[in-house]
Amino acid sequence: MAAPSPGALQTAVVTGGASGLGALTARALHRAGFRVVVTDLAADAAEALARDLDLSGETAASGTLDVAKPEDFQRILDRCVERWGSVEVLVNNAARTEVKPVLEIGVDEFNAVMATNAGGTFAGCQIFGRHFKQRGYGRIVNMASLAGQNGGTATGAHYAASKGAILTLTKIFARDLAPFGVTCNAIAPGPMDTPMVRSVLTPERLPAALAAIPVGQLGDPDFVADLVTLLARPESGFVTGACWDVNGGIYMR
Repeated sequence: MAAPSPGALQTAVVTGGASGLGALTARALHRAGFRVVVTDLAADAAEALARDLDLSGETAASGTLDVAKPEDFQRILDRCVERWGSVEVLVNNAARTEVKPVLEIGVDEFNAVMATNAGGTFAGCQIFGRHFKQRGYGRIVNMASLAGQNGGTATGAHYAASKGAILTLTKIFARDLAPFGVTCNAIAPGPMDTPMVRSVLTPERLPAALAAIPVGQLGDPDFVADLVTLLARPESGFVTGACWDVNGGIYMR
């Protein structure tokens, strides 16, 4: 199967979509004409956002999804296929983070963050990738991070390591799925003006953080959400295996 015909309604699943960058991404995709499935552990918040996007439920829906459980990805995919026949876009956005010195991170803590961030991205790419391959079309966008590129300066080592793993997974899935009309790209935001970043960059730490950013300000999360939408479009078929840096000049390559 080739790319969807012009005007055909496509379905996009967003993990961690109930708040922060995930919610902005869900709104941006819906605004761009995608049917959006908002998934999150916070089921009530995900449902509230879906209802805000479309009270009728025709172009927006919600679901509970724990990205550390592959069966949750399969359940959401099966529900979407049963209702609409297919899914065209997956945005792997859900993540957890914690600020903790590397010498104080327990092995269980490290593995838990890796399971959610890297393991969740792997499960999503694999399970939805099979569906996309079978259909001959699909778009996967993985949310990586500047921390995965420079080792992290304001986050824990487990978070930075997990985001580095996501960058590698993006290349692997991009290479393997490319012959089947499926792209897989990553976005690596630096410090964005989001609740998650604000929770890490406390008022005491914020001035120093801004001084370390060449452009002198936090990033606009709405821009990142629009970038997700761009990569989700059929026209993005010649872009795959790429990491899109949005970091204010902190990391250049």
